Amino acid sequence: MENFAIQLFEQKQVRVIWNEEEEKYYFSVVDVIRILTESADYQTARKYWKVLKGRLKKEGNESVTNCYQLKLPSSDGKKYKTDVADLEQIFRLIQSVPSKKAEPIKQWLANIGAQRIDQIIDPELTFQMAVEDYRRQGYSDKWINERMRSIEMRKELTDEWHRAGIHEQKDFAILTNVLTKAWSGMTTGEYKRHKGLTKENLRDNMTNIELALNTLAEVTATELSRQQNPQGMTQTRQTAQEGGEVARNARTDIEQRLGHTVISSERASDYIRSIEDAQAKELPDDNTDTK
Repeated sequence: MENFAIQLFEQKQVRVIWNEEEEKYYFSVVDVIRILTESADYQTARKYWKVLKGRLKKEGNESVTNCYQLKLPSSDGKKYKTDVADLEQIFRLIQSVPSKKAEPIKQWLANIGAQRIDQIIDPELTFQMAVEDYRRQGYSDKWINERMRSIEMRKELTDEWHRAGIHEQKDFAILTNVLTKAWSGMTTGEYKRHKGLTKENLRDNMTNIELALNTLAEVTATELSRQQNPQGMTQTRQTAQEGGEVARNARTDIEQRLGHTVISSERASDYIRSIEDAQAKELPDDNTDTK
């Protein structure tokens, strides 16, 4: 899951994303360059970064120039692919730009990193921040409570996968697809397309009942893994499949009683509005016909 935020350094915006899977901050390179060079506009900062990036590549400095590209909101409200770098890359980048802002921005970045360390030491801080973020987006308290529980359960599952020897990001994605398809009939990618999502987080766009079924699958997979003590990908994949099947059976029973599918094609943006707009709407009741 990626959480976007805007941080201010001396009243100048820096677009920041927290990647939960990697447990890393990613910063917009152009935003940092703009501060370091004291550029009046983003166009000047982009040109500076383009020239600097070319020079660093020629020097073989791939530790700085090997950046991810993520879609970040721009001043016109649209999202564009933008070079982002993690904290270590940003510190190295700062060393490549002669600037009187170098030391102040280093201290500022260190403070942001310290905030994350505080959150790791006291996970309740992370939950509190997430709750406020969801409220600002217009989610109902009922939905937020379910989402917070699902985040906690997901963490327990990934911890168990780590214990079983799963460490590669691609393997986590494979196991998640196995579990999701077992209960919903779709991989994560297929499920997102069903809802018309692209970069958005799937769980943030589930109804209460979808979220509950997904959490049931993950909790069951966690308990089966603890009981069966799988080692390696093959055995862990089996526990993920079994956990998903338990949730699929629950889904089948619910659908038989309701008389319709509980897999919704609708997404959160269909139901919520920014708090500033008006009163936030809740996600629909789960007895709404979504066939």
